[in-house]
Amino acid sequence: MTRLHAIVHGRVQGVGYRYFAHHAATRLSIPGGVVRNRADGTVEIEAEAPDRSTLEGLLRELNTGPTAAEVETVETNWEENVAPRYASFRVA
Repeated sequence: MTRLHAIVHGRVQGVGYRYFAHHAATRLSIPGGVVRNRADGTVEIEAEAPDRSTLEGLLRELNTGPTAAEVETVETNWEENVAPRYASFRVA
């Protein structure tokens, strides 16, 4: 399993970003993860999939965001060959 950890900076809270990310993950058939707001105004995403290319597709979506969002930067961290942490992809 490969895990993507991303922190999205910009105007990403209060614009439907978490639900956009959840929809993108569902559309891409990403089996597990979580998206949540952080106290500092960023959005955090952890996503897991058997192959990195699926997560790279999600990352492209995260860099765009919904129409009302203004994504400035996306910090990423990748982990390879990890045990699954999530049973489904959810909004927290």
